Amino acid sequence: MTDQDFSKIQKLAYSYSGIKLSEHKRNMIYGRLARRLRSLSISSFSEYCELINDEESSEYTPFINAITTNLTSFFRESHHFDFLVSTVFPALIRSNAATKRVRIWSAGCSTGEEPYSIAMVVKKFRPFTNWDVKILATDLDSNVVEKAKSGLYDAERVERVPSEYASALQLSKDQKTVRIRPDIASLITFKQLNLLKKWPMKGPFDVIFCRNVVIYFDIPTQKTLFNRYADLVSSDGHLFIGHSENLNNVSDRFESKGRTIYQRTQ
Repeated sequence: MTDQDFSKIQKLAYSYSGIKLSEHKRNMIYGRLARRLRSLSISSFSEYCELINDEESSEYTPFINAITTNLTSFFRESHHFDFLVSTVFPALIRSNAATKRVRIWSAGCSTGEEPYSIAMVVKKFRPFTNWDVKILATDLDSNVVEKAKSGLYDAERVERVPSEYASALQLSKDQKTVRIRPDIASLITFKQLNLLKKWPMKGPFDVIFCRNVVIYFDIPTQKTLFNRYADLVSSDGHLFIGHSENLNNVSDRFESKGRTIYQRTQ
């Protein structure tokens, strides 16, 4: 992979997805795309660059899947889920009493651990009994979306699930895999979505999780994205972001509630 090849790949990645591929990721990208070249029987990266130069190419989706990173776990950043139970959900019981309707979006859901964690918390929150609560879970990578839809995980993946939510899990007879209980999974709709493209949903959402996603975007892209979130979240809705992210100098439409939790103000 020449410097020219990598530069082209960087430009296409940014154009298609907003992802900034820094130089220190060059070896990782080389390894991932080299597998694509072998599977396609392509002998050079320059030829591959020509193949992905068109967004209508059949290689567009595999290329996007190859450059994305999917690191996640159940109940990651557990204080977010505690805040849902202690603050957000009780407020929604009051504000949405007339409609008994709640909408939550997990943007960048990866292999599903985040939305399933949210669904477990929703299901256990007794005041939501007989409420219309739905969770939309989206990701750029179509492969991880399909994995998430299955609701099936290796047993060691669920070790971080708190004991009070253990009933949401169905252990296989050989105790090697775990499936999310159907009534939990039924709360979630999984879809592939590019955050930089047109969004088909109209909202409003009461809660948006976008954690450890914008770290791959530059500041102008972040500003655009958070402005779109503010447009789609309810007037006093909440936004949860990743532990290494913040909205300082990015958006003035949310106020901090502490520890990467924000509430819309305008």
